Amino acid sequence: MSDSTSSNFILDIMESDLKERIVEEIHTRFPPEPNGYLHIGSAKAILINAMAAKKMGGKFNLRYDDTNPAKEGEEYVRSIYEDLCWLTGGEPNGGIFYGSDYFEKCYEYAVKLIKEGKAYVCDLNAEEMREYRGTLTTPGKESPYRNRSVEENLERFEKMKNGEYPDGFCTLRAKIDMASPNMNLRDPAIYRITRQNHHRQGNKWCIYPLYDYAHPIQDALEGITHSCCSIEFENHRPLYDWVVDNIGFEKKPHQYEFARLNMTYTVMSKRYLRDLVERGAVDGWDDPRMPTLSGLRRRGYTPSSIIQFVEEAGVSKAYSVVDIEMLEHCIRDEMNLTAPRRIAVLHPLKLTVTNYPVDKVEYFDLPNNPADPESGSRKVPFTGSVYIEQSDFMEEPVGKFFRLKPEGEVRLMGAYIVRCNEVVKDETGNVIEVKCTADLETGNGMPADGRKIKGTIHWVSAAHAIEADVMEYDRLFTKPNLFDLPENETYNDYLNPDSVKVCKNAKLEPSLAEAKPGDRFQFVRTGYFCKDIRHENTFNSIVGLKDSWSKQQNK
Repeated sequence: MSDSTSSNFILDIMESDLKERIVEEIHTRFPPEPNGYLHIGSAKAILINAMAAKKMGGKFNLRYDDTNPAKEGEEYVRSIYEDLCWLTGGEPNGGIFYGSDYFEKCYEYAVKLIKEGKAYVCDLNAEEMREYRGTLTTPGKESPYRNRSVEENLERFEKMKNGEYPDGFCTLRAKIDMASPNMNLRDPAIYRITRQNHHRQGNKWCIYPLYDYAHPIQDALEGITHSCCSIEFENHRPLYDWVVDNIGFEKKPHQYEFARLNMTYTVMSKRYLRDLVERGAVDGWDDPRMPTLSGLRRRGYTPSSIIQFVEEAGVSKAYSVVDIEMLEHCIRDEMNLTAPRRIAVLHPLKLTVTNYPVDKVEYFDLPNNPADPESGSRKVPFTGSVYIEQSDFMEEPVGKFFRLKPEGEVRLMGAYIVRCNEVVKDETGNVIEVKCTADLETGNGMPADGRKIKGTIHWVSAAHAIEADVMEYDRLFTKPNLFDLPENETYNDYLNPDSVKVCKNAKLEPSLAEAKPGDRFQFVRTGYFCKDIRHENTFNSIVGLKDSWSKQQNK
């Protein structure tokens, strides 16, 4: 993140810690669980950690939190790596690690806690444990197994590891304080029995450490100095510190919390996003409608636009929901300066210039990007038969319609002024062709007699046009705020049935035949589009030309 992020309180803490020599070097990490694809909310966590380490000349680790094997897998491991490298511009300079790398050490430290009387094996089932835990207003009750001897706890923990008990039969719990006002300190479970095939460890283990126990150990072993996480872990910080202190690490990491990134019209739940994928409601995790980083990349978003969005959203502890239009503004702002202009007619209507020679072909120079004069121009072929947008012609025009209409004139962008003389319809009354005459003395689009032509429309030569499918994407959900639904409603109630429209066989200018997967363009008068990276001859809409968010901010 840029130097402009002076409101980033985490950077302020790091700068102070370096200045006061509390730490010698900043070392951060991003610890995703490999049970789904990263999303736009993950981008904030990645960038807070990665860019802070970069700014401070420190190190940044990627560590897969693969301590819960139930839904973890190599597909997610691979996608997380690709998305993180794409967003940050390369591999993390501190290294790539796995929580499962530390299973042996976690087990050794658990034995140490048992020997020191700080952990015990508890035979309460899950329902009983909830009952004994108490409530926010009443203290918990001590487990009847809390005062087992060290020898018995060591023996039973060994049996847990050796698979002599069934799944869920018992847990290893930290012995802290059942009367603590912080529920997380009421003898939390730190190991449970579950027989699941691990994506890296196979069936070596049948006991797995819980996150609140494993995570501070992993941080400490990797030399993490600032363990930055989302605000819901704030109440877990005392347990984080308890683990670090009682295991006895000399160099102790510290946890800092920030508010998650919530965005309108968007769901951040990996469980629900996985459900959308598994039941075929979307075209995979990288569907361009999804808030996943792979979906945003496929849609045409750039790392720089996402970084800009996270910077503008800010880093604080206060809960907020960021308007999705801010994200759209960031990519639109970038594309306006960088995207080459090209012509695409999504809903074609044939326009015939009756006074233009049948076999003649002319080439007009059109700018590649008016915002970047150095980008030059390209030659676009013109013939007497072109395609225009259906919406650019109206047989019975409404007020202030300045495009093509019967007996009306319009400028074909960069070419001639044409007048509509005849309308051709099919047997059902649909307009299938308009016939025009061109003012052939005005190849630059300026009439010799000085008359004013208000309308300018785009066009593609019928003889030279290439065909492609253009995907027009809208928001996946219809409700702005999906973070506080009534009890009787679900996300499914707000799925947008019109979130994608396919323009089959759109007509594109011939230069787009050279477009490579991932290339971005402005389709003039329409919006910004990206050549799809999965389907040949397909373009995905990135964002429209209208920027209502920017206008609101200016007001």
